[in-house]
Amino acid sequence: MSYAGDLTPQEAWAKLEQGAILVDVRTEGEWAHIGIPDTASANDKHNDPLFIQWTFPGGIPNAAFIADLRQQAPADDGTELVFICRSGQRSVAAAIAATQAGFTSYNVLEGFEGEPDRYGDRTVNGWKNSGLPTNPGSR
Repeated sequence: MSYAGDLTPQEAWAKLEQGAILVDVRTEGEWAHIGIPDTASANDKHNDPLFIQWTFPGGIPNAAFIADLRQQAPADDGTELVFICRSGQRSVAAAIAATQAGFTSYNVLEGFEGEPDRYGDRTVNGWKNSGLPTNPGSR
C-alpha cells in the first residue's frame, strides 16, 4: 500500500480524536449541496477539516492539490491526515499523492456518502450514514 491505510468512518473519527486532520477532497458543489463533516468535537485542538478539491467539475484534476495541501496542512509536525471523498475513491488517489509529498495519509473507506443502495440512493454506509457529525450544505 502506498499510503498509511484505509479506515472505516468510525476508525477515522478515532484518528481525529487523536489529533489527525480530515481533508475533504470532494468538489465545492458537493460541499455546498450534500454537506460537510463536522469535526469540531473530535478533540481539544478543534481541528477543522481542510477543503481541497482533488478534481474540479467534469473530472478535471486539480494541478495545485499538493501546493494547496502544503499551504493548509501543518508542516512537518507529524500530524496525520485523513482523506475523505464521496465514496472513498478520489480520497485514495489524494492519500497516495499526499504520502508521496511526505505526509502520513489515510483514506476513509465508504467516503462521506457511502455506497448506493439498490435504488441508487446513498443510504448504505459512509460518514454521513454512520451518524458521525455533519453540517448541512456549506463550507
